[in-house]
Amino acid sequence: MQHDEVIWQVIRHNHCSFMAKIETGKFCRNPYNVTGICNRSSCPLANSRYATIRDHDGVFYLYMKTIERAHQPNQLWERVKLPRNYEKALEIIDKNLMYWPKFLVHKTKQRLTKMTQMRIRMRKLALKTREKIMTTPRKEKKREARREEKAEKAAVLDKSIEKELLERLKKGVYGDIYNYPADKYNEILDKEQLAADDIEEDEEEAEIEFVEGYDDLEEEEDIEDFGGLAVNKSNLDDDDVGLDNNDDEEMVAVDHKRVRRESSLALRKLGKDEGGTKPKKKARVLVEVEQEDTDGRQKAVH
Repeated sequence: MQHDEVIWQVIRHNHCSFMAKIETGKFCRNPYNVTGICNRSSCPLANSRYATIRDHDGVFYLYMKTIERAHQPNQLWERVKLPRNYEKALEIIDKNLMYWPKFLVHKTKQRLTKMTQMRIRMRKLALKTREKIMTTPRKEKKREARREEKAEKAAVLDKSIEKELLERLKKGVYGDIYNYPADKYNEILDKEQLAADDIEEDEEEAEIEFVEGYDDLEEEEDIEDFGGLAVNKSNLDDDDVGLDNNDDEEMVAVDHKRVRRESSLALRKLGKDEGGTKPKKKARVLVEVEQEDTDGRQKAVH
């Protein structure tokens, strides 16, 4: 039969694996201890009638132990789930611990209050964003630096070996004995050919082209030659009076070339006649210009 006083005397004065002695006092590491202090009233081992509260993944449970289940260790503790509401949880504690010692009921409620406050603080801290400082050991840094140096040296060595082998293949040192993959050799040759082509393109001179640039000047000379002709606009018919000045300028510009040709032919004829006969008075040349839109005519004297 269990005797609480005998158990306490053994635990207190001889040895207890849950007891922790420090300068401020003696504490208990047993998870079922309701206060965390090592004393007679708070010890879960030396009290056959005991109650406490434990947390399982954010859910609070009320644990109760009675003397009737002392002979069944697998059913020693009775567990009751407590709601998240603080007031309802207190009501459940009062209901289940109605005839228990007042000291134990008070400590159980006090533990529930502390655990509820702790859960609220945990939620607030989880919502805040805080910087997390990560440290890297010195050994790892040195190890990574050594590996990088070795990798760089190996890369330089591989490139030098590759160049040396390619030069020997070009010189024909190995002949047909050495079975070197032809793909790699062809890739190197293609790269060298592309580099040579780029250099040749840069060295090529720019092509020189000749472009005619006097077309506009010839048209201006034709207009100046035609400016010497005196156009008599007094003989226009009455039908032409209603036309705008812009329309008249467009029609005259169209017939410039025709008038120029006729005037040049007339001058040539006059030159021939003057060479065969005596000098005479300069003859007048009358040139008529017909307009397609109207029936009127324009006369120019040269």
